[in-house]
Amino acid sequence: MGSGRHVGSSVGQTSRMTLWRAVLSECVRLKRSPLIALHLACGLIAGVACGAYFGVAPWDPRLGTDAFVQLIGALMPLMVAIVCGLDVDVEREASGLANLLAVPSRRIALAARVLVLWLLGIIAVAVALGSFAGVIGAFGRDVFSAGVYARAAAGMAAGSLVLYVASAWLALALGRNAAIGVGAAGLACALFAVGGLAHGLVTGELTAASSGVLGYVPFAWAERLGSLLVELGLAADAGLRAVIWQLEVTSVLTLAVTAVGLAALLAWVGFFEEGRRGE
Repeated sequence: MGSGRHVGSSVGQTSRMTLWRAVLSECVRLKRSPLIALHLACGLIAGVACGAYFGVAPWDPRLGTDAFVQLIGALMPLMVAIVCGLDVDVEREASGLANLLAVPSRRIALAARVLVLWLLGIIAVAVALGSFAGVIGAFGRDVFSAGVYARAAAGMAAGSLVLYVASAWLALALGRNAAIGVGAAGLACALFAVGGLAHGLVTGELTAASSGVLGYVPFAWAERLGSLLVELGLAADAGLRAVIWQLEVTSVLTLAVTAVGLAALLAWVGFFEEGRRGE
């Protein structure tokens, strides 16, 4: 009888653990974390600084906005790796990952953690783009509507989820430093994918639409999807067709790889043993 009650209690605990409740729990946890302030500060500083620069720089403000979106997108592999690495490190030191591993459903707990960190990243991107638009607009050089910035933010959000999935796995399996090291390599990859941030400014080329093979590497997806949605309003004729084609291909690739990667991460965490991780 006692055993039956125990089994019933465990089943009840598992059934009561939902993704929504796990997300709410993560939000409560983050109230005590510096991550919220870090995201807001980084987004605000980037937006204000770059908005002020492009507000007085001689570059075409349309290309300046495209370059800013590319900058934010290119930074995301490293920033996501730092955030995930630090978050897992703090959890590891505080509880030995008990809040992720010693719960009725590891998969739900990890999915909620990744989702909340991803949402924080989206907020940081929105703050960066909003402050950039406000500052460059104060100089009378904002040539885009709010809808363009919203599209760019949505593109970067879609392209960055795979980064959170990969960084969470690296931080759990190999440790914080491995995640950050890979993120730094991802930053370089994203920059090379568009030929460097100044390339489009100098040549007037729509670099997200003309990127080579590196543009199809996951590290560059946040950058390219955000930038392509800006370039959608800049291109014409053959250039517009190229932007639409690249947007379609990259979107499908992003969706497919992100779905597979997330499924693999959630399957893997069910078998993960903390004592066996590499350093």
